[in-house]
Amino acid sequence: MRTLLLAFCLFALLPSASAADRPNIIFIMSDDHAAHAIGAYGSHVNKTPNLDRLARDGMIFTSVFATNSICTPSRAAILTGQYSHINGVTMFNRFDSSRMTVARLLQAAGYYTGMIGKWHLGSDPRGFDRWEILPGQGAYTDPIFYTATGEKTYTGRYVTDVITELGIDFIDKRPRGRPFFLMLHHKAPHRPWEPDAAHGARFAGQWIPEPETLWDTYETRSDALHENRQRIARDLTRRDLKLPPPADLQGAARADWLAEKPESVTTMVEGKRVTLTGEALTRWKYQRYMQDYLATVQSVDDGVGRVLEALDRHGLAKNTIVVYTSDQGFFLGDHGLFDKRFMYEESLRMPFLVRWPAAIKAGSRSDAIALNVDFAPTFLDAAGLRVPAEMQGRSLLPILRGKTPSDWRTSMYYRYYHDPGDHDTRAHYGVRTRTHKLIYFWKKDQWELFDLVNDPSEMHNLYGQPGHEALTAALKEELARLKRAVGDEDQLADEQLPNGVDGPVARLRGT
Repeated sequence: MRTLLLAFCLFALLPSASAADRPNIIFIMSDDHAAHAIGAYGSHVNKTPNLDRLARDGMIFTSVFATNSICTPSRAAILTGQYSHINGVTMFNRFDSSRMTVARLLQAAGYYTGMIGKWHLGSDPRGFDRWEILPGQGAYTDPIFYTATGEKTYTGRYVTDVITELGIDFIDKRPRGRPFFLMLHHKAPHRPWEPDAAHGARFAGQWIPEPETLWDTYETRSDALHENRQRIARDLTRRDLKLPPPADLQGAARADWLAEKPESVTTMVEGKRVTLTGEALTRWKYQRYMQDYLATVQSVDDGVGRVLEALDRHGLAKNTIVVYTSDQGFFLGDHGLFDKRFMYEESLRMPFLVRWPAAIKAGSRSDAIALNVDFAPTFLDAAGLRVPAEMQGRSLLPILRGKTPSDWRTSMYYRYYHDPGDHDTRAHYGVRTRTHKLIYFWKKDQWELFDLVNDPSEMHNLYGQPGHEALTAALKEELARLKRAVGDEDQLADEQLPNGVDGPVARLRGT
């Protein structure tokens, strides 16, 4: 491994561009931010002026997808440019930090590198000159940050503000004369969606439009969708809904009360105290969920604006690549769900906005299919470095410059492993083309087929329906081709996962 690592580092030290031409790179990633909660993507529920500025001044990608829609595996894929079964992080495995990553390659090539915010990979970061990370999921208020030498609690502070300020401090104190690479990872808007007072008040009385599929009954869909436990109607807890516990409850009893999923709630509605059940309760739960979720998103948008201001202040905007993305998508009541994991569009799709005035035409748009494994090759290519053959993604640099290669992919492969795991989301893999999607829940031996042109909300499963035999066969053939291309094998099951699964929250320092 060490010999291979040294070879990679020497390989990376052979840039094809001069140091003066190499761009700075700021990779801003939130956690669980659905693309359809961004103004530039046509949001009907909120406004995000600073993220929209990135789209206006750069390029918006409409078809970027996670290869495994869950936090830890997506982060590993982004760092390594490899699919889960190759980088060893299929679920909540600890990331092997001796592996080659984009940060280590950029650092070896002279970049000043930083990692600030949510790491969530269970091991200390490597390849970073400076790192300050949250332990596991971290906390929204009074957050603790770990560094290479210790830890610090930011008492009385809100996590999004702290991450933003540490990122700006990194820019302010960077070594002059060297390009820099900063991974700025926000906790928000991850569950339990706890906004600060100012942003919470902003959304507290706001009515959020309901998605058309909020009341989806899952007709024609697989058993997997019926069995899931991430539904607005029945699976949000008292903690999620910010219901105040009885004052006399303490310790474990208080925690148990907050973890319960209420079937009725007594609250004030139009000045009257009422008890909500059934459909009225579901509608109320949706509003509470979305009000808090969008408030945490707004804090991230504000933070992005502050980072852009810092670049302007230092005169760095022109040759700095600024990327905004999320580690995957998220359900905002779509199909009656919250959370992610499924291969359905709201969970699969990642926002991806890129500004680089020196190379990207303002107001650009790309509908090319891109993946989170493409991010690392893109950063290396932009820095003038060769992309190691071990990386399975492909550089987006030609697309950013306005020329999509003629041989660009027209389909993508997805695989989710955690079964039943959190929310009882069943393991599945599948293929998505520009027009169709085929999903296989392999442990249940059930399939779903969707026509994304005529049924973009994925309400009608066409698998096994007369007249779709040829399409189904073609998609199965394409799925098999993609599995071979990325080196995936069906034998890889839960009990055979590498590195050991250490629970639903990645833990730092082996604890």
